[in-house]
Amino acid sequence: MRYNLLKIMNASLGAVNGRGCVARYLDQARPDLPDGPWYLFAVGKAAPAMAAGAREALDGAIAGGLLITKDGHCAQAGATGASDGVWPCLEAGHPRPDARSLAAGERLTAFLDALPAGAPVLSLISGGTSALVEVPVAGIGLDELGRVNDWLLGSGLDILAMNRIRSALSAIKGGRLTAHLRGHPVVNLLISDVPGDRPEVIGSGLLVAPPAVPSPPEEALPDWLARLLAEAGAGPALAPRDPTGIDTRIVASNADARRAAVEAAAALGLAAHDHGEALAGDGAACGASLAETLCQGPPGVHVWGGETTLRLPERPGRGGRNQHLALAAAQALAGREGVWLLALGTDGTDGPTEDAGALVDGSTVGRGEAEGLSAQDCLERADAGRFLAASGDLIQTGPTGTNVMDLVIGLKAAPA
Repeated sequence: MRYNLLKIMNASLGAVNGRGCVARYLDQARPDLPDGPWYLFAVGKAAPAMAAGAREALDGAIAGGLLITKDGHCAQAGATGASDGVWPCLEAGHPRPDARSLAAGERLTAFLDALPAGAPVLSLISGGTSALVEVPVAGIGLDELGRVNDWLLGSGLDILAMNRIRSALSAIKGGRLTAHLRGHPVVNLLISDVPGDRPEVIGSGLLVAPPAVPSPPEEALPDWLARLLAEAGAGPALAPRDPTGIDTRIVASNADARRAAVEAAAALGLAAHDHGEALAGDGAACGASLAETLCQGPPGVHVWGGETTLRLPERPGRGGRNQHLALAAAQALAGREGVWLLALGTDGTDGPTEDAGALVDGSTVGRGEAEGLSAQDCLERADAGRFLAASGDLIQTGPTGTNVMDLVIGLKAAPA
């Protein structure tokens, strides 16, 4: 049953891989696309995969490109031509922006400003973009950006609220990058890593402005952050909501991943139940609730998508929100037979770790406790990864070439 869950996971990830999704879209749209030569920029965790799909579909019609991605991901870029210097591939900080993120922002704006007049541009954006590339508004430096992102990552705010704050402090987010693309027809392809697949939130909306001026979340902000946001209010204006010449399309989403999981389950002869984009709120509470739903529900495969939150203590341990959710679920499943639950970050990383998530069952807590650890203590310390490593339940996928939020796949065996 664990093997079946991993097969379903792999089928789901394959269906939303950036290479295939971009290639399929461009193949279908090719008759309606502007004539080349094209110029391409790809930013995010799936940038190399998406660029590979563009090269495959447009074949020789791309005159130049620039890739910006996470550490360790440029190794995937060989298939795009970046490895031989045709398309430079830059690695930058994630989840915390660093000096390379600012350098990437300068490189990107310079690349766009130097394009031949009227040349068509292919923009490929995926999750991680918010940290990987940045041009801050005047008065905001790397120290301030780092402090803001450290606070955001431990705040428990959802991605919509986080990206509203990031956009307010940026000279390229909130649609402002469009100032460097005036006069160019642009096809803007997105892999969605946000609830509701809102283009203005994906990657903090480099080419898509929000409907109104970004406002801070309702939750109380620390005084220093509220002051930064107030000072940034005098920064560059937002771009038009729908700037002329930019065609924005979402080529992969969490719904596509869930649909593929249901189809893979059916191919294995298992009943499948898609619960929709239901993951939200505190990860531990969500994990316990999903475990109970799984135990009380009908036999077969149960699929959920979305993104939970995790409020970090001052000194967090090892893990991420999916490992946190999985360990909480394991507590609720403890001692029960015939039930398994897999929680996965679809980009292949969960928090600041190389683990994608975990696959737990009714024996997970017992296995970890046999190694001298307490599940409850590890949850309280945001150290779920240490417990799940001891119980043997962590999952490693490596970079997946996509990022469509999180995926939870449960399996309940039929009665004997």
